[in-house]
Amino acid sequence: MARAQWAEREFGRAELGDRRRTRRLVMLATMMAERSSTSLPEMCAEWAGQKAGYRFFSNEGIRPEAILGSHVEATVERMAEAAVVLAVQDTTTLNYSHHPGTIGLGALNTARQRGLVMHTTLTVTPERVSLGLLEQEVWARDPAAVGKRATRKQRPLAEKESQKWLTSLDAVIRAKAGCPTTQIVSVGDREADVYDLFLVDRPPGVDLLVRAAWDRGVAGPQPHLWAALAAAPTLATRSVSVPRRPGVPARTARVALHAQTVTVRPPRHRAAEHLPLVTVTALWVIETAPPPDTAPLEWMLLTTCPVTTADQATRLVDWYGCRWEIEVWHTILKSGCKVEDRQLDTARRLCRCLAVASVVAWRILVASRLARTDPDLPCTVLLSTDEWHALACRSLQTPTPPPDPPPLRQAVRWIARLGGFIGRTSDGEPGPTTLWRGFLALAELTALFRLLSHPHPFPNSG
Repeated sequence: MARAQWAEREFGRAELGDRRRTRRLVMLATMMAERSSTSLPEMCAEWAGQKAGYRFFSNEGIRPEAILGSHVEATVERMAEAAVVLAVQDTTTLNYSHHPGTIGLGALNTARQRGLVMHTTLTVTPERVSLGLLEQEVWARDPAAVGKRATRKQRPLAEKESQKWLTSLDAVIRAKAGCPTTQIVSVGDREADVYDLFLVDRPPGVDLLVRAAWDRGVAGPQPHLWAALAAAPTLATRSVSVPRRPGVPARTARVALHAQTVTVRPPRHRAAEHLPLVTVTALWVIETAPPPDTAPLEWMLLTTCPVTTADQATRLVDWYGCRWEIEVWHTILKSGCKVEDRQLDTARRLCRCLAVASVVAWRILVASRLARTDPDLPCTVLLSTDEWHALACRSLQTPTPPPDPPPLRQAVRWIARLGGFIGRTSDGEPGPTTLWRGFLALAELTALFRLLSHPHPFPNSG
């Protein structure tokens, strides 16, 4: 996906009511990819470009869903080529409290914090290569809703933010029609443990993998979920990588896997609805010997996928571990693309800008993962000719680029070095943070390379 090519592929089919708007979208995406962390005036160096950019994001006739529509089409096409796709959904908040003049923002954790809530479905292969966004909802939370958590059981699902999990699953079911031979697994964390999610009528080839939050009642000799799985025999043991968190280093945990088919009872507070029972497989992942003063790693996973063998259980643990990719994407979006620093007058304008930035952040995520899974691909799948020429000349310290493009892994490591990656043996492969820094440096390097390689004569002043 070379620079202009990737933007055309992801946004070129957007139906915005006017082909000129689509061309402007492709141009904005290209510029944002080159200068993802800069402000709009810096991104569009010339006044005409700045004016056109502000006009695009201010246009009330352009919906964020339409901006993402072309990218979603391309995502489904990529999904059709994969045997298994994990549709990972998660929520994050975007804090714009430091932009008090922005109209249309909502409450966040407190009524005084202002911003937007974003729920995204990111598709990922089991090899952790992201195929794109499948669904995204962005909304402003009503300040009056803050503090109503205690009444959530009394409110219908349609009035709660929990509806987002079903909206994502609907998008997965729609996508299934475009990739009939692909198994799609909707993956969610503990917040996704919503009983209604398991009641949705799913077509064959669409499954669920959700981390349980509630010790639900189950039919059988053990009355509740955790007790039922504690009584189940150990199916397998394995090691799981635990990502680092603020103040907590990454580590490897040895876990035991217990699996059992369970029939889950509906929540007691919804007895009047006469909801049916749900039969799923529960997979309990529990660390057997955690380090001193460390809480054991524990996942209680509920899935519609079969789990009768150790290999199947291990595969599902790996699939759930892929959920971390959306957290990485959130980091790129906020730290790399600086979406919380965008200063636009209204929340609706921010939403349009966010739709573009979300795909730019996805491209950076793809670069970091694709170099690991397909390192020998030519770098032209990611870079334009001018980009890899400039990168090779800079990295090899030569004024003449090599005749053939370098492998993708080599090019990605060169880009990462522009972003501060040292490349020692102990450093492993570069991550998304150094890559987005490197992409910013590469944009300036490429602009200079073009200027020196294709100089324009000064106009004749005489």
